[in-house]
Amino acid sequence: MAFLSIQGLTVSYGGKADVLRDVSLDVERGEVIGLIGPSGSGKSTILRTLVGLLKPRAGTVAVDGAKVDYGSRGSLRAARDRFAIVFQQYNLFQNMTALRNVAIAPTLVKKRNRAEVEREARDLLARVGLAEKVDAYPDELSGGQQQRVAIARALALKPDILLLDEVTAALDPELVGEVLDTIRSLQRDGMTMLIVSHEMAFIREVASRVAFLDQGAVVETGPPAEMFDRPQSPRLKEFTSRILRH
Repeated sequence: MAFLSIQGLTVSYGGKADVLRDVSLDVERGEVIGLIGPSGSGKSTILRTLVGLLKPRAGTVAVDGAKVDYGSRGSLRAARDRFAIVFQQYNLFQNMTALRNVAIAPTLVKKRNRAEVEREARDLLARVGLAEKVDAYPDELSGGQQQRVAIARALALKPDILLLDEVTAALDPELVGEVLDTIRSLQRDGMTMLIVSHEMAFIREVASRVAFLDQGAVVETGPPAEMFDRPQSPRLKEFTSRILRH
């Protein structure tokens, strides 16, 4: 059984047309799955549904064999212990240092010892290249540095699966590289990740497999080289020809 199993996932907003339609995807432990496709294809909806920000209308999600009941507060809480999500907007607490931003959830939500958590937070900030910024406030950090703090904050929750939703989209081009370097490091360490990104060269580099979505459905999946160089479906051929031309 796959570490993360998504079967027949269907999601709609407010009773309108389905945003996700019968999406199935299996993810093994340590895999990095790149989710690509045009805007509005449902990529971010998958991530938001996994963490319970959206409730599926149909389908199942199971983590390590345990099915998630999105109608049960206890089951959802247990699932959220397995996932951590990082959004395009970093949403750091402006009145807290980088260290406190990383440490606050484990201390307040998980009731862990503050001194122990802060030691781990320092290690995590060092891991993302910000050892010297532990006492800096968000307005003293660049956008790329703030996004790396957001990644460290997600890692502080000790997730089994990290969800990255367009984490470089709000950054100036010269700041993108430092965030991508952090993700590369996580990949080398064996972190299981689902990455939504328009950085196609990066997805090609780090992803174990790529899933192409269009109009809420998974059209094609496969290794990056096959997806980008030898697409099978007409829709993916059209998509790759456009992105590679620009």
